[in-house]
Amino acid sequence: MAKSYRVTTFARINNIMISLLLRLGIKVWSFSLLTIRGRKSGKPIVTPIAVFVQDQKRYLVAPYGVVNWVRNLRAAGGEATLTWRRHSERIHAIELSPEAAAPIFRAALRSGPPGIPAVIFRLYRSLWVLPYLGVTEHSSLEEFGREVLTHPVFLVQSALEQVGEQAGEASP
Repeated sequence: MAKSYRVTTFARINNIMISLLLRLGIKVWSFSLLTIRGRKSGKPIVTPIAVFVQDQKRYLVAPYGVVNWVRNLRAAGGEATLTWRRHSERIHAIELSPEAAAPIFRAALRSGPPGIPAVIFRLYRSLWVLPYLGVTEHSSLEEFGREVLTHPVFLVQSALEQVGEQAGEASP
């Protein structure tokens, strides 16, 4: 049975270090700063997050379950900002259905975010990700389909893409 996620001292220090490097404009693999309006405070909340890329599409994967950034993103209707290397982009994150999310989650668990050396990812996955999941990288797609119910996956769209799609829907 997977254990419930609790923010550890290691996670806090890791988040502080990655956030600091990203704010200085230093590239940290595929990490970005996700800024979302807090669901209770209404203030901007900034969280470092790895962006998973597959088939030229970007995804936010929640390996620790429905944590604060997931709750805030849902409450904000998917509206957020991603910042990397001093570049900010307004995004719209769309929560995927279990059928669409399962193969993405499985691929993310197998390969990790782009740019992270395999040895580092495998160590990180075994020590800090797998204990919170009810699946492994060898689990079936059906098992991942059940897992994404508590570990959501979001498709990231540029706010400009979102506006373009809506304009396309409105035109005859």
